[in-house]
Amino acid sequence: MDTVDVVTAFIRSHSKILLLQRSQKVGSYRGCWAGVSGYLEQETALQQALTEIREETGLLNDQVVLQVEATVLEVKDTNLNRCWRVHPFLFELCDDTAAIHIDWEHDGYQWLDPNSLSTLETVPLLIEAYQRCVGDADGE
Repeated sequence: MDTVDVVTAFIRSHSKILLLQRSQKVGSYRGCWAGVSGYLEQETALQQALTEIREETGLLNDQVVLQVEATVLEVKDTNLNRCWRVHPFLFELCDDTAAIHIDWEHDGYQWLDPNSLSTLETVPLLIEAYQRCVGDADGE
């Protein structure tokens, strides 16, 4: 099983989180809802998360503030023969006037109450990745 490191960034505003619907043009989990995500390349996990936020939402570094860098979560997908090592982050949107501009990787976005995550078809273990962020933020 291949192991691949990725980042997932949750952006929160007024107690809601930004979710992006993956397009039919991406390599995996087409149509599923996810946080801002991408492969961990040459940068640190935090730098990669900020890069993905900029590329996938159009938000700049000064429009979001890091709240939590949570512990890594391993997601084993036997269908893809892959183990994703997810580096989860929670950011707070600090610019209420900021507009979201999604890229080709996504067909849509929505701001959602985190308690409603279970009603959507998401990438594997998205709820667990988010819970790591809020658990770490609450000191649990």
